[in-house]
Amino acid sequence: MTELVMEREMATAIDHHNGNHDHDHSHDDHQHHNDDIDVFGFWIYIMTDCVLFATLFAAYSVLEGATFSGPTLKQLISLPYVLTETMCLLASSFTYGLVMLSIYKHKRNFALFWLTLTFFLGLSFVGLEVHEFIHLYSDGHSWHVSAALSAFFTLVGTHGTHVSIGLIWMALMICQLAKYGVTPQINKRLTYLGLFWHFLDIVWIFVFTIVYLMGAI
Repeated sequence: MTELVMEREMATAIDHHNGNHDHDHSHDDHQHHNDDIDVFGFWIYIMTDCVLFATLFAAYSVLEGATFSGPTLKQLISLPYVLTETMCLLASSFTYGLVMLSIYKHKRNFALFWLTLTFFLGLSFVGLEVHEFIHLYSDGHSWHVSAALSAFFTLVGTHGTHVSIGLIWMALMICQLAKYGVTPQINKRLTYLGLFWHFLDIVWIFVFTIVYLMGAI
């Protein structure tokens, strides 16, 4: 009788263990499925941004000569000034790489330092770009003066808007990292932010080459 009771208790324990194992396995599969959806959705967003910027580049290429008898973009562009902007943004891409390296090593303070430095480099880039726009506008070279200037302001301004959104995202991540430390969720969010930020750096290289460098030649 005692052996029968023990066998029943063992069977119940095994069933309970298997049930918990199946539940954990199901939870892991669900989490993995959600992560796959997140990654897929993020890459869809990046692809739509690629289409957006490709369209703006095409419009600029067609309209850059339509100056309406006004000065050409070559006469308005200060290449050394824009080179300073470029160095700020490229440096921010490097410092963001150090952010992720610190995250992988679970060094929160180092990650916070590099992330804050990245934020201020990106903010410097936006500040320089806004100053450039204000200078052009005050000199009478606004976006409504010619099709060339309209295409210029739209392309460069759209990129600057994306960088500004990235800075807001980055500021939120600084607060979350300081509050919660290095967690899997924080790691994932910073990875997505890094992909977005590096994407903007790549777009800016095309902007700098096509709009400023080729425009100054």
